Amino acid sequence: MWSLMLAIERKNEILEKLRQEQRVLVSELSVHYGVTEETIRRDLDKLEREGYATKTYGGAIWGNSTKSDLSYIVRNKTNIEAKRAIARTVASMIHNGDHIMLDESSTSLFVAKELKESKKELTLITNSVEIVMELRDVSGWNIMSTGGRLLPNSLELSGPQCHQMLRNHHVDKLIMSCKGIDPAAGITDSSEYHSSTKQTMLASAQKVILALDHTKFDKISFVKIADFRTLCAVVTDRAPSREWQEFFERLQLPCRFPEAL
Repeated sequence: MWSLMLAIERKNEILEKLRQEQRVLVSELSVHYGVTEETIRRDLDKLEREGYATKTYGGAIWGNSTKSDLSYIVRNKTNIEAKRAIARTVASMIHNGDHIMLDESSTSLFVAKELKESKKELTLITNSVEIVMELRDVSGWNIMSTGGRLLPNSLELSGPQCHQMLRNHHVDKLIMSCKGIDPAAGITDSSEYHSSTKQTMLASAQKVILALDHTKFDKISFVKIADFRTLCAVVTDRAPSREWQEFFERLQLPCRFPEAL
């Protein structure tokens, strides 16, 4: 039992190191923990199966790749404090009685949790099964699900039925996230499913708030969602670099983060 607990503790420590440093080396971990490299490789095998890591030659990188999707279980355990900070800021931009859309992102789930504690009489449309379940006990709101085909890994509804429902409705604000932003590439995501749904949402919203944590800056994912000119605001968890702040200023695009409030 004690050796099993040590293995669990070691794996958790490796996971935390991956989150903080984005990559680990088998040789370094082997020396640090005083175990064989084969033992470390088994730890990394488990982390890869759980969706936290991608093994590379001689080590592994953090599994939150801009090119692929983590399961909703993993996403909801990643950057929790950052997402809570973003959610509080977004909630301050929503008014009682607003009609809003939320995408399927884990950031939007945290926004939903914050809104249900502070807002009244919202009409909310989402393609996220998780968000619908989170808000199932809220009274006085009008909660609408898009319908469509379920993508089990993300608990997202997608496909023609989802898009038709989104096109038939118009909202005050859309809150969405993405896998990466880049000044030249724009706003990008990991799959055509995600990007096409968000593009349909964009067309149905008067204002669009992009909510993303600091790790998404200077990242380019597989499919472009939109240009920055489609946004009314960017909300993040910490001050972006001076270059990014100047970029937003040139676009006259507000960027909100906790230190700026």
